Amino acid sequence: MRTSTCHGRVIAMLAGCTVLVLAATGTAQAAAHHRPDPTRQTLAAQDGWASEGTGTTGGSAADADHVFTVTTWAEFKAALTAAAGAPSIIRIKGVIDATSEGCASFEAPGYDFDRYLADYDPAVWGMDKEPAGEQEDLRAASAANQKLGIMAFVPADTTIVGVGENAGIRGGSLQIKGVRNVILRNLTIEAPLDCFPAWDPTDGATGAWNSEYDAVVVYGSQHVWVDHNTLTDGRYPDSTLPSYFGEIYQQHDGLLDIVRGADLVTASWNVLRDHDKTLMIGNSDSAGADDRGKLRVTLHHNHFDGVVERAPRVRFGKVDAYNNHFTVTPGQKYGYSFGIGIESQLVAEKNSFSLPPSVRTGAVLKKWKEAPLTATGNYVNGAPTDLIAVHNAQYPAEQLASGAGWTPELRTKVNDPRALPGLVTRKAGAGKVC
Repeated sequence: MRTSTCHGRVIAMLAGCTVLVLAATGTAQAAAHHRPDPTRQTLAAQDGWASEGTGTTGGSAADADHVFTVTTWAEFKAALTAAAGAPSIIRIKGVIDATSEGCASFEAPGYDFDRYLADYDPAVWGMDKEPAGEQEDLRAASAANQKLGIMAFVPADTTIVGVGENAGIRGGSLQIKGVRNVILRNLTIEAPLDCFPAWDPTDGATGAWNSEYDAVVVYGSQHVWVDHNTLTDGRYPDSTLPSYFGEIYQQHDGLLDIVRGADLVTASWNVLRDHDKTLMIGNSDSAGADDRGKLRVTLHHNHFDGVVERAPRVRFGKVDAYNNHFTVTPGQKYGYSFGIGIESQLVAEKNSFSLPPSVRTGAVLKKWKEAPLTATGNYVNGAPTDLIAVHNAQYPAEQLASGAGWTPELRTKVNDPRALPGLVTRKAGAGKVC
């Protein structure tokens, strides 16, 4: 670990222009506390797939001209642009909001949601074709405006870190796309709310509202460390969303997706809370050309709290999931935790699960395609449990095979699963970086 000189640039927006202002922070104070500077911290050796080879260092080598402190979404996007091409550190102070002006700020002129509902009501439009026409075109234009506003593309060799205990991002979608060597730490990230979901009457028997925008996407990137963050639906859980045409007006997509040839990722000590489609590793059965031999991901000491499914769902990748804690709260909607997808090689070891009586233990695993997994040393409600054996007994039509065919080696300390409920609850999430 290195200590920072803590000299940085504050990005300010004045008269519509971006102004870079040098700002010094107290190095003496940091030294006095003898604490490592999380902005300069790099992934430890042997800490999951992201530590393989050259490891993951993010922007730890940034010089003083490439350390930015931001307090608004506009400043953050300006810092990302200024960071490109050199190791950089972006410090987020407070909560920055990508949608602070509301959904109306993205609406294309002439778009009218009430008119949209009237035009595409199944009683009027039918259920056999997708919406088309003026209001659908205006909805799509509005969605394009939101996409431009809330997506933020992270450059290579960058560390993005929250300052203190209460830093966060609301409404933004972090795109770690086609780059290498990125660190994301110490942030509470509220999932973006899609202002303009698309109605598709042909989706399933009753139609569906389909949303975009994941909170964090790792797309075709390598050496990424996601650590000590809290990812959640926050102010807008699905239970607060309205329904139209008899279907929930779904405005959320994923919390953390790792897709399209992404590789060498470690996600550690995060909290993923109160979300439906939580964590997807590999997004398509047809993406084998991009994904085979990649999607190597380590998940450890994360708290999956009140999530419905995909914790994670895996396709193709060699995924090491150990020492995670899963809490299913009484009365919540629950589908599964580990999703076994095409050509996946999941190792799920020494995790702990807290399940209410209404949830069958066998439901922890969900078979999507034929693929073997290793699941050993796991505990359910404080008792050692063979997850595969229980699943196969409770779901005889969905038999799972044991033995992922590989043994993880890139691990640091492995804890007794019985310690995880207390340990992970105390130490995982934003505001708890050591």
